[in-house]
Amino acid sequence: MNRAPILAAALLALTACSPSGSGGSGEAATVQVAGAICRPTPVGRQMTGCYLTLTSAAADRLVSVASPDAGRVQIHESRIESGMMMMREIRDGLPLPAGEAVALAPGGNHLMLLGVKEPLVAGDTVALTLTFATSAPVEVAATVGQPTPAPAAN
Repeated sequence: MNRAPILAAALLALTACSPSGSGGSGEAATVQVAGAICRPTPVGRQMTGCYLTLTSAAADRLVSVASPDAGRVQIHESRIESGMMMMREIRDGLPLPAGEAVALAPGGNHLMLLGVKEPLVAGDTVALTLTFATSAPVEVAATVGQPTPAPAAN
């Protein structure tokens, strides 16, 4: 009976000391985040898009994002409907297949910052907290700048 607290403490210590994204056999899966960038806010606007690439060690789902720099953050998808580009919130989260890189990029899935509190200019950083269905939350400092354009489809 005395082993449970010791095991729990050991697992917590390993989780706290291991870099996010390192493999291992802990209960919580890990998600790697790369290339986090947010566009500068257009003059007079309080919204902008952010892009990044997520790679989850195990199947998971990005369920929400928060930022102290914006009133709210939504996970969006962009798609062509009736010849027009349409954006909508992905309310049930973004699936992350195990071991596959999932890119949030211009013209596709992305994060939308709404109610940006101060104008974002190139060189700034934006704090993002990504929350997943099973993995531990990940905090990211996204740079503000222009993202690399997505390759043309077909």
